[in-house]
Amino acid sequence: MRTGGMKGMRRAIAAVAAATALAAVCGCTVQSPGSDGRPRSPVHIEIPDTGPPGARTSAPGDAGRTRPPVRTTARVLWSRGDSGRDVRELQARLRQIGWLFDGPTGSYDDLTQQAVMGFQGKRGLPRTGRTDTVTWQRLLRMTHEPGRWELYLMGGQPAGPPDRRCLTGRVLCIDKTSRTLRWMVDGRTLSTMAVRFGTEYTPTREGVFQVYWKSRHHVSTLYDSPMPYALFFSGGQAVHYSYDFAARGYAGGSHGCVNVRDEAAVSRLFAQVRVGDRVVVHW
Repeated sequence: MRTGGMKGMRRAIAAVAAATALAAVCGCTVQSPGSDGRPRSPVHIEIPDTGPPGARTSAPGDAGRTRPPVRTTARVLWSRGDSGRDVRELQARLRQIGWLFDGPTGSYDDLTQQAVMGFQGKRGLPRTGRTDTVTWQRLLRMTHEPGRWELYLMGGQPAGPPDRRCLTGRVLCIDKTSRTLRWMVDGRTLSTMAVRFGTEYTPTREGVFQVYWKSRHHVSTLYDSPMPYALFFSGGQAVHYSYDFAARGYAGGSHGCVNVRDEAAVSRLFAQVRVGDRVVVHW
């Protein structure tokens, strides 16, 4: 073979080797002659289709599809219809910053929903009326942990255990610690209600007494204030319904009487209690 022919063959082999190396580096494939016998370029470079700007990498079979961004939503903690101690705390904190004026009641009612919506809207949050994690964290940063009587400002607290002196006979068992009244007969509790006592300067007396007078439509001659369903047990001190307690809860106090805020409950109590029944006021 002539020298010129050998050199040409070497150059062809070198070109094919270079093309193959380029294909390996660039992700190319070496193409064989087509079925129609026409010569083709020995190198075919495949450029991957990245899709439109901003498209995310797709799984096999999803080429060309753009997936929407993943959106996370705040988890709802409480909403209308829920109840319990956590809802009571929510209401107490809303009261602290003037978004709720009733309660706390422990029930997520329409007033609570409206208060949450107002709070959310004021701070640029979605006005859903549902307390989600974002709303709750914002409220926590703006308020302090409510104390017991903030949580039970309008009553609803559980009663403490009855005093041992209340376990026999017919007794109005009044607990200053839990601020509750138990109406008990022979050790059995027939009804329980929240009560309020006198202030530091007009305290409610403690001890064992007896109901000595019942006055359905009584009006105080000393303070000229109504005392409906009054059950007198010590001088001018009586268990009776209080309009002020019903309106303001434990934000106020009595002149020594035992106030009840539930008019229906004290009405039933007044009908059942007799003159001579015992009254035990204790801590």
